[in-house]
Parts: sequence; C-alpha cells; structure tokens
Amino acid sequence: MSAPSPQTPADADPDCPTPGAPPSDAPPAPTSPTRTATKAAVRPGGLGAAVWAALGIVYVVWGSTYLAIRVVVETMPPLLSGALRFGAAALLLGAGLAARQGWRALRVTWPQFGSAFLVGALLLVGGNGLVVLAERTVPSGLAALMVASVPLWVVLLRRAFGVRTGGTTLAGVLLGLVGLGVLTAPGLTGEVGLSGLLLVVIAAVVWALGSVLAGRLPMPADPFVASVYEMLAGALGALALAFVRGEPGRFDPGAVSAGSWAGLVYLVLFGSIVAFTSYAWLLQRAPLTLVATYAYVNPVVAVFLGWLFLSEALTWPIMLGGAIVVGGVFLVARNER
Repeated sequence: MSAPSPQTPADADPDCPTPGAPPSDAPPAPTSPTRTATKAAVRPGGLGAAVWAALGIVYVVWGSTYLAIRVVVETMPPLLSGALRFGAAALLLGAGLAARQGWRALRVTWPQFGSAFLVGALLLVGGNGLVVLAERTVPSGLAALMVASVPLWVVLLRRAFGVRTGGTTLAGVLLGLVGLGVLTAPGLTGEVGLSGLLLVVIAAVVWALGSVLAGRLPMPADPFVASVYEMLAGALGALALAFVRGEPGRFDPGAVSAGSWAGLVYLVLFGSIVAFTSYAWLLQRAPLTLVATYAYVNPVVAVFLGWLFLSEALTWPIMLGGAIVVGGVFLVARNER
C-alpha cells in the first residue's frame, strides 16, 4: 500500500467506517481531521475547483503507486526500498513542518509517540511492506483490488472491539469477501503465486488493524506530525526486516535500473507527500463521503495503469472479483456514512 501510506476516513474514527484502504502509499492514519471532516458542511455555491483538483490528485497518484511499486521491486530489494522511501518521506515532511512552524511543532508526548510508532509499524511495515513483497509476483492491478478490501476488514475488527454492525453492513462485508475469494482464483489455478496473494490479504488485515487502533490510541493531534513518526517507524521496521532477509548485502546500486530509481522518487515525492497533503486538505474542506470515493477509484486506476504500462492481463476472475469487492465496499460505505 504505497502509504507512507495514508489513512482512510473509516479507519480514523471508530464511529465512521467509510471506505478507504489507502493505496499502497497512503500516508498513515491521522485522527483529528477526519472527525473535523465528518462535521463539516458543504459551503454554499459548490465545492470549488481546488477540491476537485485535490481529489483528482488522490485518485490518480494513489492509484498509480501500485504500478510504481511494481517497477521499483523489479531491480531493487523490496523491504530496503520501503526503508529508503519512508525514511526520505519522513525527513522531507519533518523538515517542511519545522521550516513552517519551527521544530517545536514536532514535539509530542511519549504516549503519542508510542501510539504513532505502533500504528506506523502496522500500516507501513505489516501492511505496505507485505504488499511490496507480494508485488514481486502479483500484478499491481490485482494487488490494488485486493487491498480495496481494507474497509471490510475494518468493519470486522471494529465488531470484534464491540462496535455494533447493521445487517446491511454485514451483507456488504460478506459480498466483498466473496469477491476476495474470486480474486484468489488466479493463485488456485497457478496463474499467480498463491503465496503472494495471501501476503496481500494479510497486508490488508494488518493495515485495517493499524487503522482501527489509530482511532483508539492517543495519537498526535496534527496528522502531519503523526505521519512523520509513522513513516519513521515504517523506515526503521522495514530496514530491520531487510537486514533479516539479507537484502543490504545483496544490494548493488549500480544494478538498479533507472526506472526503479524513478519509481522510488515518485513514491516519496508524489505518493507520500503530494497525495497525502491533498488528502489531509480534503478531509477539512470536503464532505467525507466524497473524499472516501478514492477507495473505489484507486483500484480502477491501478488496474488500468497496470494493463497499459505493464501489459498485465485482465482475466475474468480479476474483473469479476474486483467488481464484487468494490460493490461490497460501496454497500458498506453507503450504509455507514
């Protein structure tokens, strides 16, 4: 999930399970803007061009991060690339905040730091990291469609925490899980490695867990500050696992293609900085139900780009399963708005 990756509206507020599995790159889970957005009213005279421009950025950039990840891992160790990406994004975002507000802006309490670090580890190491590993064998479009199931897992996890769930919501979850089963068909038929598909499923569950906890733990009030520490956790966690896998010893910068380097830069600057800034801005200025639509659009963008640039096959299990998953997520979002 390319998140430093981001947070979904549903994940931030335990009382608002709207969709949004961040794409692989969604920057991690702030809480306050979501609550602000749920109370915001649409201004008279419409939303304005700036809102639609920001929404377009979130649609296209987050949808394209799956393609970028696929290109990066072609010649670069997956977890090491994640460590480089999140580390660079944390430094850039932290430096930007310090330049605008002073270094005091980054001060948080120890409980807030611990919560942000835990959420970052779940989202970016467990969630995004597993997606990066999986995309060595799983097509980028298929991975995006499977990650779109995050809101379904969010509903199930919230139910485990004692939050009531309506019958229509459960029907949407069941429908989405059926679609997820269809999406694993390529692995059952040998077209795609089943182990890679299972990694994406686990990644979606872990991302959902991190998102749910983000709404229940004492997180930093500023979502940008929270993201700095979450991305720092993602960088350190990915680096530790990269050493366990022996990736640094096998890493040869000269063997990395120009495309992989370009993909990494794109993920840092656009996936982790530009798109997240647009997303956080939208949460404060647009209706939450509109912002949450990126959960339906991102997988479509990812599938299209994978087909266009990487010649990824559009088989019937992928198209049918993807449509069922998105339909289930839409049903959950519509019922729980």
